[in-house]
Formats: sequence, structure tokens, C-alpha cells
Amino acid sequence: MKKSRVVLILGTTQTLAWAGSYYLPAILAPAMARDTGVSTATVFVAFSCAMLISAVLGPRVGAAIDRQGGRGVLAASNLVFASGLAILSLAGGPVLLFAGWLAMGIAMGMGLYEAGFATLARLYGKEARSAITGITLIAGFASTVGWPLTAAMEAEWGWRGACLGWIGIQLLLALPLNLLLPRPGAREVAAPKPLPQAAARATRRSAILMAAIFSVSSFTAAALGAHLPALLLAAGATPAAAIAAGALLGPAQVGARVLEFTLLRKAHPLLSAKLAQISHPVAAALLLAFGAPAAMAFAVIHGAGNGILTIVRGTLPLAVFGAAGYGARQGLIVAPGRFLSALAPAVFGFFVEGYGVAALWLTIGLSVAAFIGLYWLRVQPESEEAPR
Repeated sequence: MKKSRVVLILGTTQTLAWAGSYYLPAILAPAMARDTGVSTATVFVAFSCAMLISAVLGPRVGAAIDRQGGRGVLAASNLVFASGLAILSLAGGPVLLFAGWLAMGIAMGMGLYEAGFATLARLYGKEARSAITGITLIAGFASTVGWPLTAAMEAEWGWRGACLGWIGIQLLLALPLNLLLPRPGAREVAAPKPLPQAAARATRRSAILMAAIFSVSSFTAAALGAHLPALLLAAGATPAAAIAAGALLGPAQVGARVLEFTLLRKAHPLLSAKLAQISHPVAAALLLAFGAPAAMAFAVIHGAGNGILTIVRGTLPLAVFGAAGYGARQGLIVAPGRFLSALAPAVFGFFVEGYGVAALWLTIGLSVAAFIGLYWLRVQPESEEAPR
């Protein structure tokens, strides 16, 4: 099967996976809370638990894809997504609500970007970079597709009917598409070779450093995703201007991914990582210095950095450590970031409440530290090219 067809299939199924899981609470949480007798905040706590479950499962899912390819794992994720949505549709109280989101967390661990990236690494080895960028380009429209579709189904059928609608999409569209992916063994990727003790220690240090860097970017993305309107209002923007600026995040992310796919595709992913990591401090400094007039510039620059960082989380481990054992290693590297993503909205919310727009100094400091950390990364011997 041609790589372009694989990218189109995976990009489509990733769009549906994100739209039918990660982006559901933004639309359905109030109605879920009302009908299950809990607060809206409790629904988001259940959702955070789902994210934590997905983080725990990530390394095991990646190891399974390393062994047998991603076709079966991704297809199974559609069945688990459907099961979680079915439980949610039946929830009349907190027990089934949490049970449904825990099942969704298992599915998210099996079926979101990390599983897709590992599938491509298993198929194409070090040549997977362009394919990884391709699926993020397509799935960058998950919220654009998911929010209006979920809202339309809720308006027509209620929130329980919206869950049933997403079950149909998972089973009738996403599952058959994932089953079209090449079978395991289409391209063999060797197991990681044993390294000398010193090299093994260096590899572990690089992996830990990369996990810390990705954790910072995940925290910042989740924190700003939850509190961007409040920050812009605190900076003096009007509600209309804050909404308009927030609407630029999605296009900025997709535009930056196009840039990565074209102008940066020949560069080492470490360069992309550095450009992306410094974007948030630059954007935040503009907002702190100029206030409301810089709101749109802040949204565009911050969003562009986020767009490239999503790709970098897949391509940088591939470039630094190689394709052998990619899935398991990448699962371990991104797991801490998943945990921090679950905690970030609540933690950063305290800073925004206490300090207003000055809360950005927290994310500036973390992002600058991560940017400096990128200069300490070293490509290990099994990698095929060195950073430029």
C-alpha cells in the first residue's frame, strides 16, 4: 500500500478518534453533569482520570505495536471507544460516568497519536517522519470536525444520542478504515541492539531529558488550552477579541504543520523542536509587554509552536533513538506529559486566579528551561543522522 494512502487512512481515523473522545467534554460535559447528578467539574475529573489511564497504558501499547504492528491495536481501540461511549450513554450517576471515562482512557491509550506514530515507525522505520507530519496535518482538524458534529448530534438526539452517534462512527467508519492498514510484518524493524554500558546510560539520560522537555510543552499546551480566554481578558482584551484570538489557534497549528511538512522537512527534528519550544515564551512576552493589542499575535505564535510540537513528539524520538523499539520508548517518554496535561488546567488555574496575566511567567520559565534542555540532547549511535 502506498504511503500516501496509509497517511490518509490514519489521518482520518485519528481525526475521528480525537473528535470522539478528547474533544467530547467541551460540548457534552454540562449535559452529562446535569443528567448524572454531579457537577460539571466532576465530569472533567473523570475525563482527567481517562487521560491518566492513557498515559499508564502508553508504553505497553507502544511495545505491542513494536512487536506486531498497529493494525490490530488501532482496530481494537475502535471497539473499546465504542464500549466506553456505550457505558457513558447509560450513565445515570457517577459510577457509570467514571466507568465510561475509564474505558475511554483505555481506548485513548490505544488509539490516539502515540499509537499512530508507533504504527508508522513500525511500517517505515526512519522514513516515517513525513507520514507522521501528514497524519497530524489531517487530524489537526479534529476539533473543527468534532465540536460542530457533536453539538449537532446533541441538539438532535441529546447527549446520550450523541454518544450513540459516535459509536456508529467508530464502528462503521473508523474500524473498517483501520482494518485497511497494512498487516503486521509489512516492514520489519529490528529489536534494539544491546548498547555498551556507557552508551546505555547516555541513552537513558537523553530519554529522561526528552521526557522532561515534552512534559513542559504538554503542561503549557493544556494550561493555555483551558485558560486562554481568561488570560486574554486579564490582559485587557474584550470578550469578543478574546474569542476571535482563540479562534486563531487551530489555523495557526495547521499552518505551522504545513511549514514543518515543507520548509523544515529536510531539517533535523531538533531544529523544529527548538523553534517550536521558543514560540511560547516569545508569544507570552509580547502579551505581557503590549497587553490586549498583542492578543492575536500571542494566539498565532503560541498556536504555531503547539502545532509543531505535536509533530516533534513523534519525530524527535525517532531521529534521536532510531526506529528499533520506538513504540515502547516513545510511550515512556510522553507518559509524564500526559500526566501533567491532566493536572495542568487545575494547577495553572490557581496561578491565573491569583496573578492574572502574570501567571504566564510560570510557563515562560518552564518553556525557556525546556528550550535550553534541547541543546543537551545527543543523537545515539543507532540513529542515522546527527542534529544540525
